[in-house]
Amino acid sequence: MSGETRYAKSGDVHIAYQVTGDGPVDLLFAPGFVSHVEHAWEEPLQARALHALASFSRLIRFDKRGTGLSDRSVGMPTMEERIDDIRAVLDAAGSKRAVLGGVSEGGAMCAMFAATYPERVSALVLYGAYAHAPSAVVSPETRAALEAAIHQNWGTGASLPQFSPTVGNDPEMRAWWAKFERLAASPAAVIALRRMNVEIDIRHILPSIRVPTLILHRTGDVRINVSEGRYLARTIPGAKLVELPGVDHHYWVGEAGRLLDEVKAFLEVTSEPLESNRVLSTVLFTDIVDSTAKASQLGDISWRATLAAHHNVVRSQLRRFRGQEVKTLGDGFLAMFDGPARAVRCAQAIVGGMKSLDLTVRAGLHTGEVELMERDVGGIAVHVAARIANRAAANQILTSNTVKDLVAGSGLRFRDLGATSFDGLEDPVHLYQAEPLALAA
Repeated sequence: MSGETRYAKSGDVHIAYQVTGDGPVDLLFAPGFVSHVEHAWEEPLQARALHALASFSRLIRFDKRGTGLSDRSVGMPTMEERIDDIRAVLDAAGSKRAVLGGVSEGGAMCAMFAATYPERVSALVLYGAYAHAPSAVVSPETRAALEAAIHQNWGTGASLPQFSPTVGNDPEMRAWWAKFERLAASPAAVIALRRMNVEIDIRHILPSIRVPTLILHRTGDVRINVSEGRYLARTIPGAKLVELPGVDHHYWVGEAGRLLDEVKAFLEVTSEPLESNRVLSTVLFTDIVDSTAKASQLGDISWRATLAAHHNVVRSQLRRFRGQEVKTLGDGFLAMFDGPARAVRCAQAIVGGMKSLDLTVRAGLHTGEVELMERDVGGIAVHVAARIANRAAANQILTSNTVKDLVAGSGLRFRDLGATSFDGLEDPVHLYQAEPLALAA
């Protein structure tokens, strides 16, 4: 019943996945920071838990890029790439709509996917999860000590008590965990993943989640404090929080039976979510700077030709970065993206591509909940992006802090411009300037 390992293609990356069971609902399970879909079955407690999940679902499990049986040499994975991988696995497994279950950082992945693609998600189950890495604020000395310990001890099983102290000294469990560490990721990969994970911050997108949500958290979780689960429950609309006794972060250690019963009961009473015309999206506004003066300088005929060339450049970059053109705004564009890093890179390419046309443009971006309308979009996120764009100078790309926070690990570089107040917006917006293409990593 363990299932056969297969591969989904996400761009150029191969993602290993398994499908187990044939229950009435698809349940995609996103693991914590590292995993190994085959070695998991070698640990009796974990195998029992997986069999239990597969008894009432069609269980879909995968190894994230850079870990386990998935492609390893993939650089620093971003949250955007990881949710692309979820979509690729769902497509490869033939799942049109699924319950998403996520542990630890896998919970952040699932939450962002649910907000971005609500039509693919029937419900959300988060265990031991967080919106903002609890270990994000550490001193350089502490970080250096943690990474030195990984270099020295990874692959020995020494980290087991940091995840599940109740079995930390069990010799069989420790031997299995030592092999798991070696199979799941190398020490260098673990350090790179940890650096990326401490940058995770999806707090701003949680109110955009519109699917039924169950949050499970052990009150003494040694890895992720229960306060993180309580924050998720307060912030995700309509979320149900179940606090469980125990200290182990691994869901399959300790009183796993009650935890699994909660999942089963939730799925049995959860109906399909209401169809919604609201999705999480990154909104991009672009605009030619001093277009009136330029048109006057060139004359009507030359200006129309220049404007047509401008439109061609913008549309070419939108296709390249999977952007969706919403409409043109005279000499500017309004577009949407399902990934913030792609949106920023598109803006960089548009700004850089205008040099050959002797044009200067400006751009503004914000990520938030967007209301889909016929041939248009609305909502506060659109208004915020428009105001940010209006504040930009020639050849400048301005983003909100939401965009900046969501592109952790992308290599994009930003300059902090501080908080700015806008007419019509109650709260200030923290602005960042994305570096031009030539300076971006």
